[in-house]
Amino acid sequence: MVDGTSTTPRERAKADRQRALLDAAARLFAAHGFDGVSLEDLGAAVGVTGPAVYRHFESKRALLGEILLHTSENLLAGGQQVIGTADSPETRLRGLIAFHVDFALTDADVIRVQDRDLAQLDDADRHRVRRLQREYVDLWTGVLADVLAAPASTDLRVRAQAGFGLINSTPHSVRGLRGAPGDDEVRALLGAMAYAALTAAG
Repeated sequence: MVDGTSTTPRERAKADRQRALLDAAARLFAAHGFDGVSLEDLGAAVGVTGPAVYRHFESKRALLGEILLHTSENLLAGGQQVIGTADSPETRLRGLIAFHVDFALTDADVIRVQDRDLAQLDDADRHRVRRLQREYVDLWTGVLADVLAAPASTDLRVRAQAGFGLINSTPHSVRGLRGAPGDDEVRALLGAMAYAALTAAG
């Protein structure tokens, strides 16, 4: 795993190469699908040979697992931080929305990879990603229960998943439009729309 704690020049160089491989893999998997990207493609994207990828990851599948596990861990940790620093249910929900919108705008490739290639993970990584995702949804449903003064229910999970769908799908769609608005405008609009959808009367 790339943890950013390397201290020697060699360790830092290795960590930088791993980070570059993860970024390139997310971009290539998003564009071509997991099966459409070879080790040679991945190596060429960061200036090494295909077999050199094995110095950093044991397989292409392990590289995919690192991308999706790292993303799921970061989402859960970030959501927990938002909840821990907000002082009311309203500010927690708005904070979660803003956090997720930022994620969608900066990691649109990873979202596309997760939607399409989650099944390509080995069983252990897939179960870990699914567990982290459930815990992230639980954060949202807990906050929604407080905002709506409603008991935890399937309805709240549907609301949370619908909110993710609205937020996650928009960056790809918008960036394909001629004269697309900038990220700040999209961020504000998505935030307002997500809040309205999540809190709409049932």
